[in-house]
Amino acid sequence: MRIDIITVSPDLIKSPFEHSIIKRAINKSLVEVHFHDLRKYALNKYGKIDDYQFGGGAGMVLMIEPIDKCISQLFLEREYDEVIYMTPDAITLNQKTANILSSAKNIIILTGHYKGVDQRVRDKFITKEISIGDYVLSGGELAAAVLCDAVIRLIPDVLGDETSALTDSFQDDLLAPPVYTRPAVYKGLKVPEVLLSGNFPKIEQWRHDEAVKRTQNIRPDLLNKSNT
Repeated sequence: MRIDIITVSPDLIKSPFEHSIIKRAINKSLVEVHFHDLRKYALNKYGKIDDYQFGGGAGMVLMIEPIDKCISQLFLEREYDEVIYMTPDAITLNQKTANILSSAKNIIILTGHYKGVDQRVRDKFITKEISIGDYVLSGGELAAAVLCDAVIRLIPDVLGDETSALTDSFQDDLLAPPVYTRPAVYKGLKVPEVLLSGNFPKIEQWRHDEAVKRTQNIRPDLLNKSNT
């Protein structure tokens, strides 16, 4: 997979890709991540990429021309499965979307900034719009990093144990069950006996039951969704 991220602040987004699982995926050539500084496509030597919005109002808007130049250049080099715009006024990212995107070959992610982008960018180039929650950040860089982490960890061979991602929360519309490790008893706090029994069918049933219970208590909407 190749991911091209268009951003006003490339230094802000690079750090998450230099550590842990994502770094290992890049080093193993399972994914390529390229950062494109939008100011390199600015309209003048002063790096102009934004302007006041028509009709008045507070906040600057990213202009269409620099974004057009950047995306058009990328289109000349390869085909893309998706051109994604990170914006709070979109459908919220979920595990199903991450699963689908993990099978893509090439993706462009455009990060919003200021008041957003000229609507014509969204109309002309964007194939999918994604939010990471009902709140507003200073820019889309952190949201793009969240999306990339959610997607990259699902690429085959990225995780050491392929079953790990399959047992994550939300894969089956359930939250993950509780997990424990050594010691079996700590200051009177005990690990459930079933997990120490070696009876794997019972362990799996316990995990399922605990996942349902946790989902009912914390995210009952997930159970309602799975039953519709």
